[in-house]
Amino acid sequence: MGKIRVGTAGWSYKDWQGVFYPPGLEHRKQHPLEVVARCFGVVEINTSFYGHIKPELVKLWARRVAPVNPDFIFTAKLHRSFTHSPLAVMEPTSAATIKPNDEDERMAREGLDALAATGMLGALLIQFPVSFKNTSLNREYLDSLLRQFIEYPCVVEVRHSSWNNPEILASFRRHNVAFCNIDQPLLGRSLEATEHVTAPLAYVRLHGRNYDHWFEAEKPHDRYNYLYSEAELKGWKDKIERMARNAEVTYVIANNHFEAKAGVNALQLGHMLTGQRQKAPQPLLERYPELKAIADPLPEETSDSLFLLA
Repeated sequence: MGKIRVGTAGWSYKDWQGVFYPPGLEHRKQHPLEVVARCFGVVEINTSFYGHIKPELVKLWARRVAPVNPDFIFTAKLHRSFTHSPLAVMEPTSAATIKPNDEDERMAREGLDALAATGMLGALLIQFPVSFKNTSLNREYLDSLLRQFIEYPCVVEVRHSSWNNPEILASFRRHNVAFCNIDQPLLGRSLEATEHVTAPLAYVRLHGRNYDHWFEAEKPHDRYNYLYSEAELKGWKDKIERMARNAEVTYVIANNHFEAKAGVNALQLGHMLTGQRQKAPQPLLERYPELKAIADPLPEETSDSLFLLA
């Protein structure tokens, strides 16, 4: 069985203060990533979807996590200019509406190259919305995009069920591209849970099952306000183990980030997959006392690092 890394999508959320991170973390001169790296083996960079990664920030992140967890890995989302229509809330995303430019490519590469140079880049996640369907034009665009970023280990996340077919999977295998297996509310023709392995790495993203707020959320975080039950996680544990038998490394990313629920479920999955007790921040154990059955508090630690949210 290949290595399994479990972690969260992002780490910089206001609602994690006092829930995942201790109150007054800035006064301890501790970077939030240091806390994350003591609990997990991977984190998915979420901010790279909204703004290109700055190379100087990459170097900072690497310096902060390396002493805490030398084996730590980042995965990164590709910037939305390559995967979403600029008017995505008003029109479907397709090859005809996605409009990246040369500057987008230059800036994307700067950040990704800086991350790759640290040796900590595990995968580049190319994430499309559910409106991006399996059409000949969209397949051509995806092929071109994958050639454009061929030097990075690529993962493609599609959310429409039309992509879940043998021809697409065979094409991904030929090009060593990983198919992203997702958990999401099954609405319309949204992609159901899969366990495909089409490359040396396998990838799983858990978005939650918040059916009521997925497309009509009053606030942006509403759709991610979901805590998986133990039974729901057990189903994914079995899938992940089957994937890991056919992959060198399997990344499992919890994206249900509201009030650090992603951290809770990532720790629970880590325990299920290893049978070992996990390490959790004390505030998280207090907010979610059910974690005490499988996790111990992180030991107190001082740090001279600067507090910089990113």
